Amino acid sequence: MNNHISKSVKVFAPASVSNLNCGFDVLGFALDQPGDEVILTLNDSKIVTIEKITGDGGLLPVEAGKNTASAVVQLFLKQLCVEQGVSIVLHKKMPLNSGLGSSAASSVAALAGINELMDRPLSREELLPLAMEGERLACGNAHADNVAPSLFGGLVLIRGYNPPDVVQIPVPENLWCAVIHPEVSIPTREARQILPQMIPLRDAVVQWGNVGGLIAGFYSGDLALIGRSMQDVIIEPVRKGRIPHFDAMRQIAMGEGAIGFGISGSGPTVFAFCNNEEQAANVCAKISSLLNTNAIDNQYYVSKINQQGPVITTL
Repeated sequence: MNNHISKSVKVFAPASVSNLNCGFDVLGFALDQPGDEVILTLNDSKIVTIEKITGDGGLLPVEAGKNTASAVVQLFLKQLCVEQGVSIVLHKKMPLNSGLGSSAASSVAALAGINELMDRPLSREELLPLAMEGERLACGNAHADNVAPSLFGGLVLIRGYNPPDVVQIPVPENLWCAVIHPEVSIPTREARQILPQMIPLRDAVVQWGNVGGLIAGFYSGDLALIGRSMQDVIIEPVRKGRIPHFDAMRQIAMGEGAIGFGISGSGPTVFAFCNNEEQAANVCAKISSLLNTNAIDNQYYVSKINQQGPVITTL
């Protein structure tokens, strides 16, 4: 593998919004911002190491087997039966435990980078199961509704898991997203543990109808149908109580004319689909003002749906 030595790449992988209210664990889309940046450099050490992490406040593990970015690179090399030294610098450019696919962005950036450095032996479809293993390490569940949109870009439906069956869903050109992250801690693993294990059939029927309506709305570009379908009768009622001022934030967004509003992933981040950039910016500013008034630090992002996934720069 000497022909690879001393090559470096920098990769940006986007954050993602998962569930879209009614599509728990099966729907997600990528954002233009925020995201994570990973720099990978090949060396002759035959081991994978984390050289540096920034932006995490010292919270993330630096042991290669415990950090999602390095762990998925180890899995990648093992799958290829290759011993290759790799040093990794991880720049966290998004909040941790935010419900924006923080661990997924790190995994996807690292996998896209090592795949590039090794002359792209795997397709993005073949990288997906490795990225999902990163999610298992991060939160105990190998779900794909963050890693798939971050890896493929766009809006995706995970139709099934054995094997992973990912369907790209078209997105209306004029759709914008307002994303607001209140700085309250809701670890993903904990947020999954409070979910109901059994649900009434009547609730399941409502949810199926909404998922079908949402997909139909995206295919037809019917924003009103998308809005009507963004209802979650199973997960949101359990999780919203952990997000301060959730109902007030929804009221602000819908009062500004947003198409729909919900929890991003396991929270605490919330998002609203909007008709244009100005509306999305207004939703963000007004919800941020509400949170500031209540002494809750926050960040917000105005973004279209990212159609390209990871961006690779050879150094």
